Amino acid sequence: MYSDRLIFKTSLGDEFFYLKDTILIKFGVNRNGISTSELNGGSHDLYKSVFNQHLSQDKIDYLENHDVGQYLINECENLDIDFNYSTGLITLAEMKNVSIVVKEYKSIEVIAVTTAGVRTNAVCAGDEAAYYEENGSFGTINTIILINSHLNHDVLAHALMVAIEAKTVALNDLKIPSQYSNNYATGTGTDGVCIFSNLESDNNLKNADKHSKLGELIGKCVIESVEKAIGKQVWITRKSQSNVLVRLNRYSLGIDEFYNNLDCNKLEFLKQLQIDSKKQENVAITTSILNLIDEMNLGLIEKQNAYDLALKIKEECDSYPVKKLLDYWINYFIHSH
Repeated sequence: MYSDRLIFKTSLGDEFFYLKDTILIKFGVNRNGISTSELNGGSHDLYKSVFNQHLSQDKIDYLENHDVGQYLINECENLDIDFNYSTGLITLAEMKNVSIVVKEYKSIEVIAVTTAGVRTNAVCAGDEAAYYEENGSFGTINTIILINSHLNHDVLAHALMVAIEAKTVALNDLKIPSQYSNNYATGTGTDGVCIFSNLESDNNLKNADKHSKLGELIGKCVIESVEKAIGKQVWITRKSQSNVLVRLNRYSLGIDEFYNNLDCNKLEFLKQLQIDSKKQENVAITTSILNLIDEMNLGLIEKQNAYDLALKIKEECDSYPVKKLLDYWINYFIHSH
């Protein structure tokens, strides 16, 4: 039933199928693994398949009054797979935006399969607790990792740690802000991870930490796949993030008063701001000032020192609109706090 939708096949015969709203992976070998899913979550000795599914609004409405675990079991029946030997993740990200990354070193192969949405639900670990759902508008980073070698349960747990850290690295590299604080995001509130090893492999690896080659491959795979998936799903890239207005948005501030008090042509001001906000020197100056605000809030730099340094850095800016905007941010987030 899947032959016309095969999108990827691994060296071990694992088959990736694109089924409208689902990415289904049917394993070519017996696999053990660790999963954050409500279907056969935790660590198990035998998995035969895994899936990642986009939730339509109808399915979101259904899940408001139904158990997620039972829903996933029902989906296994729809996919014609045995729920006893499967696990699955759900998300609002679309499966057409999946990112598949393969990394190899000698006999080790790692594959990361990621979908990602971060615009409305990005959060930093330690932010104030919140549950967010508004017409189903929440984001999720789901990553499935396949390893061609054999890992015991303790090594799978170490692999999970590395994968989660790598996801955070990808978000930091893209400067994704938390939607619940002024911090950078470390993930979303609903992320999922599944990692599987090959029970049939004679290559039984004993270590997956960041010093090991396996840990390195997992890290690089996840960083690349998460970054690519975010770019596909929500069009956030390193280029799009290199913008004064984007950077300032992490310390969000209502600026109606700022615009109302401008003593110049507002339309011309905004036109020039749009142009100047993309210039590298202005992005660098803005980032430096925001870093001072971060350091002050963490208690690493005293307020007066942060304020004095921010004013000096601002004076290096040759753009009138950017300089005006930075002055507003400095006075609000440093001088008045």
